[in-house]
Parts: sequence; structure tokens; C-alpha cells
Amino acid sequence: MRLCFLVEEHYRHDGMPLDVARQLTAWGHRVDVLRPGDSLLAISEEVRAGSHDAWVLKTVSGGPGLTLLESAAAVGLTTVNDVRSIRGVRDKALAAVIGRTRGLPVPVTYAAARWERLAEVPAAEYPLVVKPADGSSGRAVRLVRSPDQLLEVGPELAGEGLLIAQPYVPNSGTDLKVYCVDGELFATERSSPLHPGQGVRERQVPLPGSVARIVAQVGEVFGLDLYGVDVLLGPDGPVVVDVNDFPSFRQVPDAVARVARAVLRLARSGTAVSVPGGRTAALVPDGAAAALVSAGGDPYGQLGLGEGELR
Repeated sequence: MRLCFLVEEHYRHDGMPLDVARQLTAWGHRVDVLRPGDSLLAISEEVRAGSHDAWVLKTVSGGPGLTLLESAAAVGLTTVNDVRSIRGVRDKALAAVIGRTRGLPVPVTYAAARWERLAEVPAAEYPLVVKPADGSSGRAVRLVRSPDQLLEVGPELAGEGLLIAQPYVPNSGTDLKVYCVDGELFATERSSPLHPGQGVRERQVPLPGSVARIVAQVGEVFGLDLYGVDVLLGPDGPVVVDVNDFPSFRQVPDAVARVARAVLRLARSGTAVSVPGGRTAALVPDGAAAALVSAGGDPYGQLGLGEGELR
């Protein structure tokens, strides 16, 4: 098969997904790696010029890779994950609305374009967790314990765009991260970024049945195939506080091979798409789908991965 991996600058040296690309190449597949943040693209021509079986995205929120992925989907190409599903979780405000509407245990969520407007959140809702709606990798996440502290923390969030605020869920200070790889679920625990002094060693842990059911529901609601869910075990039960498409899959046994096999299956059979009523449909690869070649005519001219090797 021939695959195109879109990798943002933030992840250009990251094992996930580059190790997956290497594994697929070792298995005899053609993998092209494109860095959309550092390339000149004749995008209107390139997306329809070739014949990739699927496009895979590892990008930061707001990065140019998502536009390129959407362009591929618009001409009928298979994308991993489905591009509409990615949009649904990249915007954390949108994800909160979708999740609560579909019955997921998501906290009440306030949104404001200016941090000063968060002063209108009722005092009874404090402490608050405030973060950018397009944040990733824990960027600019703040625990605000009181309205007075908001006046101290708020200026640090200026320029972050749309902000969301959610009531803090009391917990042990340990985050539970659950990864889904092609229907298999794996749980890990680690110190919360809001409680860095806990010193919990990141490790795989047993997955409670109640959490497994919620994480499986997340995949159905958002139409995701490869994803991660941040869960807090609060006093009233598990709470979903974040959903990530194509996460790191840290601590997942044999993660590279598992993810590589999942990418191949999805490239062959299509990706899950959330549809009204809680059902899922499949996007099946279009045999006439186009793909990317470099502007200079050399199919490896802009790509980080050639036939069998990274460079």
C-alpha cells in the first residue's frame, strides 16, 4: 500500500508516528512523510495528482496539516482518523457540547474569547480548570482556585484565543489515560499536570469496566478509530476531561506494530464516522482517489521518508 503521513514540526522527531512509518516501510509498504508546516505546496494540484491509499495526520491544533487532510478527504481520499471526527475533538468547546449532548460524563463547560469574561462564572463553580479551546500537550492549562486568582492567572491566557473553563473534578492527583487502538483499550496512569508534585510513575494499569464502557462510547460518539481519552476518577464516578486523536500511545504494549496494523486495516476498509443516532458509518477508500507528489516532479523531493528509509 502507499500511505502519506502528515507530520507537524512539533512532532518531526517524535517516535509516534515516525516509528509507525518505519514499521510500515519495513513491511514493504510505500510511506511518504510530509511536513506541512515547512513545505511549499501546490495544494490544488498535488492532492489530486497521485494514488495514496490513505492519509494519516499527526498534528497540533490549528496546524496546517488539518487543512491538507481536509483537502484529501474532499476529493474522496481515506483519512486516519476521519477528518470530521478530528475536527470534533480538536475544538475542546465543540467536543464538550457533543459529549454532553450524547450522554458522556463531561463537565459543565464555559467558553469565552477574552479571559476577563470568565469573571462572570459563578463563584460556586470554583475551583476552575481553564485552558485554550485549541490547546494540546497541556499548553496553558491553569487551575484557578478562586475569582481573585483569576485576576492573577488571566493575563497569562491573553492571546490564547477561545478559552474554556470547567469546574475542577476532585481527584487523587493521578490522571488515567486510556488509549484505543483498533478497538483494543489500554489504560495508563500518570501524574496530573495540575498536581506535578505527586510523582506518580507512568505505567500501564488495569482498566475498570465502567471506564472501558465510557471510552468505547467516546469512539462511537466522535467516530474515532485511533484515540486517547483523559479520565478523572471523581467522587461521582469517571469524568471525561479530554479526547485526543492519534495520541502518543505511551505504555501501550507493542504500540508501533499495533498502530501500524490499525492504519493498514483502516486504509483498506475505511474509517468510522459518527452519524446521528449514535451509529457509525464507514468511509471506504475511493479507488480513484488522488494523493500527493512533490511540486518538482520528484515524489521524494519534499518528503521525509522515501522507499524504505527516513532521511
